[in-house]
Amino acid sequence: MDFHAVRILFVFLLLSQFAGSLRAEEVGCVTTAWKLIGANHKVCVYAFDDPKIPGVTCNVSQAKTGGIKGTFGVAEDPSQFALSCAQVGPIVLPAKMPKDEIVFSEDTSLMFKETAIHRLFDAKRNVLIYLAISRKLIDGAPANAISTVPVLVLGR
Repeated sequence: MDFHAVRILFVFLLLSQFAGSLRAEEVGCVTTAWKLIGANHKVCVYAFDDPKIPGVTCNVSQAKTGGIKGTFGVAEDPSQFALSCAQVGPIVLPAKMPKDEIVFSEDTSLMFKETAIHRLFDAKRNVLIYLAISRKLIDGAPANAISTVPVLVLGR
């Protein structure tokens, strides 16, 4: 591969890193460690609405690596996050619920690592289950977090 092709691949990967986070809205960030050069290490909180289940909003917090690599978006963020989802309005479930569907994903390194949030449905208990996992190409036991939203009828 020539230098021009490598540069194009690098720009594509860098842009794709930001594309996954466009679906979530940043609520705010808190500095966890001050860095002399570059961005500080921080934990950021994001909100996103389930794209197919109106009435459900999830908040996810993720550790963000600072320093020079973090400033330029090439740092690998640690697999540290938390997840909380809540019913914020009436929930209308589709006629057919997929068994497992990814509702949000964000790259957490330039290559091969992402945080993905899956929606599962427990029909017996009428509960939506949101499972956040960190995927890395080599690791077999990913970090994970879970949040549940009971499907309640509001206003009765």
